[in-house]
Amino acid sequence: MEMKFIKNEKSVSEINIGTLGHVDSGKTTLVQSLSGKWTATHSEEIKRGITIRIGYAEATFYKCKKCESPFCYGSSKKCKICSSECDILRTVSFIDAPGHESLLATILSGAASMDGVLFLIPANEQIGKQSREYLIAAKIVGIKNFVFVQSKIDLVDKNLAKNNYNKIKSLMIEILEKEYPIVPISAENSINIDSLIQIMETQIKTPTRDIKKNPKMFIMRSFDINKPGSNIKDLKGGVIGGSLICGKLKIGDEIQIRPGVKRKNSWIQLTTKIIGLKKSGFNVDEVGPGGLISIKTELDPSLTKSDNLSGSVIGFPGTLPDNSFNIRLRVHLLEKTNIEKKQRLVLIIGTTKTLGIVVHTKKNEMEMKLQLPICVFKEDKVSIMQRNIDKWNLIGWGEILS
Repeated sequence: MEMKFIKNEKSVSEINIGTLGHVDSGKTTLVQSLSGKWTATHSEEIKRGITIRIGYAEATFYKCKKCESPFCYGSSKKCKICSSECDILRTVSFIDAPGHESLLATILSGAASMDGVLFLIPANEQIGKQSREYLIAAKIVGIKNFVFVQSKIDLVDKNLAKNNYNKIKSLMIEILEKEYPIVPISAENSINIDSLIQIMETQIKTPTRDIKKNPKMFIMRSFDINKPGSNIKDLKGGVIGGSLICGKLKIGDEIQIRPGVKRKNSWIQLTTKIIGLKKSGFNVDEVGPGGLISIKTELDPSLTKSDNLSGSVIGFPGTLPDNSFNIRLRVHLLEKTNIEKKQRLVLIIGTTKTLGIVVHTKKNEMEMKLQLPICVFKEDKVSIMQRNIDKWNLIGWGEILS
């Protein structure tokens, strides 16, 4: 494979920043304004005009060497003010989560790999239940770095924008119990995007990672990259995409994938070798945590097609927990919600989504029998969703007891 030379380590992403907000709040347009990429590429997304699957894009941020103006931040190598060469700051991976309330499970899956969040609330709308629920979801999965984005300011006058701004501030204090920056923007017209980049650089720092731990990676996507009709001898192995939480991986490493795939009535873990790695568009020999990576493997491509392995976990052989169809949780409910025996609930753990039946409850604990197996670590948080008429609502979160 052709090797792209990495001239600057800052060209490779080591951080994932998510975009959260309700449907049509401008998330995908903002990511396009920052990265130049439109992340909603699925045919149904284009037809309906909303994001359905999690989208991905990367952007490299720069700052002018000469200008002291707040407008000297951008995603171009040339300063838009004085045309001078800019200094590279870092490269960021964006995770564009869908905004429709019926896709909350998908949002929670993406949020598990986010180091920080751009939380969008349009200036021309009232703050609704969806925004509140998504902000609670981000808090549950452990996100601590936020920048609030007041989008679509070009559609309102000064008084309406100020009123909406104050409501955003009240929402963050109510749920997060802390104030975070609010940046008014118009992504459609590239208004204040430079200020947003500046705030991201100060508010959402690249976290310190532990590369000495055994690797742990949530699989977000998996692909068959072979074209239909390819000759058998020319077939390439399956490709896996996601984000490394800790540790490091290199070409030649043997990795294990759990829960794996279902064969008849049992689930089989997969073991394969890494034969290629890509990060931020570069072919590399080794990857560390943060940013989005793709792993070329020796797996039969039929196992990885159509996101078949999405929700599984990657690690070194012998380091992953066993698959389990049962889970015991200490439960923290958001409201006065009763969890009863035989009730069906959806659990989100990392990028894993599974349906389960409550088999036992007592005080703030419950045990569940799961429809699909899980591979979880004790430190993983579990989001809990309950069916309400025609949709699944987030009702709380759980700590894994066993």
